[in-house]
Amino acid sequence: MLGTAGRAAGRRLHSSTNHLLRTCRILAANHSHHSNNPITHLSTRSNNNNDRFSNFCITSINKSSYSTCSTPSNSVSTAASDVESDVESVQSGGGEAYAAIELALDSVVKIFTVASSPSYFLPWQNKSQRESMGSGFVISGRRILTNAHVVADHTFVLVRKHGSPTKYRAQVQAVGHECDLAILVVDNEEFWEGTNSLELGDVPFLQEAVAVVGYPQGGDNISVTKGVVSRVEPTQYVHGATQLLAIQIDAAINPGNSGGPAIMGNKVAGVAFQNLSNAENIGYIIPVPVIKHFIAGIEETGDYVGFCSMGLSCQPTENAQLREHFQMPPGLTGVLVSRINPVSDAYRVLKKDDIILSFDSVPIANDGSVHFRNRERITFDHLVSMKKPNDTAQVKVLRDGKEHEFSVTLRPLQPLVPVHQFDKLPSYFIFAGLIFIPLTQPYLHEYGEDWYNASPRRLCERALRELPKKANEQLVILSQVLMDDINTGYERLADLQVKKVNGIEVDNLKHLRRLVEDRSKESVRFDLDDERVIVLNYDSAKLATSRILKRHRIPFAMSRDLIDEQNEADANLACASIF
Repeated sequence: MLGTAGRAAGRRLHSSTNHLLRTCRILAANHSHHSNNPITHLSTRSNNNNDRFSNFCITSINKSSYSTCSTPSNSVSTAASDVESDVESVQSGGGEAYAAIELALDSVVKIFTVASSPSYFLPWQNKSQRESMGSGFVISGRRILTNAHVVADHTFVLVRKHGSPTKYRAQVQAVGHECDLAILVVDNEEFWEGTNSLELGDVPFLQEAVAVVGYPQGGDNISVTKGVVSRVEPTQYVHGATQLLAIQIDAAINPGNSGGPAIMGNKVAGVAFQNLSNAENIGYIIPVPVIKHFIAGIEETGDYVGFCSMGLSCQPTENAQLREHFQMPPGLTGVLVSRINPVSDAYRVLKKDDIILSFDSVPIANDGSVHFRNRERITFDHLVSMKKPNDTAQVKVLRDGKEHEFSVTLRPLQPLVPVHQFDKLPSYFIFAGLIFIPLTQPYLHEYGEDWYNASPRRLCERALRELPKKANEQLVILSQVLMDDINTGYERLADLQVKKVNGIEVDNLKHLRRLVEDRSKESVRFDLDDERVIVLNYDSAKLATSRILKRHRIPFAMSRDLIDEQNEADANLACASIF
């Protein structure tokens, strides 16, 4: 009964909003960055109550509406029979479900966020602030769990309990953008009076009923939508651009639901975070194993630790001729290693063209899947992602027709070009009007919605395909030139990678700054893409930098992280001089 009502409510909502949504969209307000795929973000702005979502059909959480939702759609009877049916429904499961929702009412909160994202074209300043709303719920330890995209790039966060007119100041304790989860804390003791913490449950089975509780746009009060579990498998997390386990449900999940709990029985089955438009009621929730991995890392280390990766790119071996070529005997299954991240531990022991047969004694099928439960299968990446940083895994491989077993240390791996840069200021270094930055995907996203085609093609390809060759490596580019007499003739040399400074290959932006500030030579030479060269007199360039900064009202010639490094270096030099 619960699933049927939830699907019907979802269809009504979907029909009125299908023309507004493009593809898979995040369900709460967050930020203005564009993802590196066709999935786009959907904001819930608190300063526009009469906007395009104001006519959403939301089921309010009260006794009459809950009973209605629990009543089968094919129930046709007299008034007396209808009442009798409702009573029987409450007594045989409906009452238990309603009790669980009642528990959630004392836990689910509405989150109000003020956020301001940095400008990546002008990295010393922020864009205008924006207001947004989302949902969250209380968990053990006086903490509030919500989505990372609800509080991304936050400057101010407030929370409000159900049935209360008061908003309380909240602090973001920890954020995991890859898994799209965040933990908030509230210092005001008054906020915690009458609140209940929700307990985390297990991964639900297919067709089990869930109820999503939160504050979707279209009204100010709490609401609930209901449905059933449709699928459990690794899915693209839009906000973090990662592939982690997710649960697909057919409940009507809408903008503003993000961060709200999906209740199954009297426990939490997941956290609502995104949906798929142009499809009939496809929503997604973050499952408990991912939530527990996020929370455990914070409890053990005090900060977000991330999700592990082997750093491999693998190809299925479903073709019989391919298996024969790599000497795979009948009955042996696995995947072909096609690429290995040089900064991963797997690079130390594995080789290209190895066949990975098993991970921690779990056999890997030719399509890269492993047994999950019952007759379900998921990609073996899930086993890797659930490992703790610095855990080891036993990997069995087939190499030149012989089986080998290796121990691989797992840890989170960062791409050469970061996919996102939330909650941190961009790095930059200005020298004689030349603006140097590390290439990031948010910088490319500044070129607009069609950034893949509008941004510089060479930089875009490197951002999506290149792997780091060493730890802490960055792809440093000359983003633009602030015109001045000293750089006349160089103004068109923008969006080019900086290969060398004074003949030395550049590792990262900090390394570039140190090379520039090295006064061993009178001039500074920059070697760029396309064999382009820039040469500047150091003393003249330093003088020009000051007037250019003043002209453009730029407070500092470098970002805070570079200033801190320079101050530390100066302090160390002073200490060395004293002794």
